Amino acid sequence: MAHLSPEHPPTACFFVQARSDPQVMPRVLELFAKRGLVPAAWHSAAAAAAGGDELHIDIQIEDMDQRLAGYIAQCLRQVVGVETVLVSEKNRAKRA
Repeated sequence: MAHLSPEHPPTACFFVQARSDPQVMPRVLELFAKRGLVPAAWHSAAAAAAGGDELHIDIQIEDMDQRLAGYIAQCLRQVVGVETVLVSEKNRAKRA
C-alpha cells in the first residue's frame, strides 16, 4: 500500500503555453537555472493552434514548496512570449 511521504515537499508541475519562438525555451529554463534547480522532467512540443503555432512546455521540479512554485509561476508569466502558465503539484508515494 502506498502512503504520501511527508518527508519531502511535493513535485511542482508547470505547464507553459507560449508563442513558437526559439527564444522562449532558454528564457523559461533560465528561471530555474539561476536558482540552481534542475528539472526532473522537461517536455516541450510545438502545437498547431487556431491562430498560429504554439509551444507547450511541461516541467517538473522535485522537492519544491508551494510558495516557491507560485513565485516561479508568476515569473514565468512575465517572460516575453509566454501566454499561459499553470502550476500544480503531485506528492510522492511511499511504499509501506
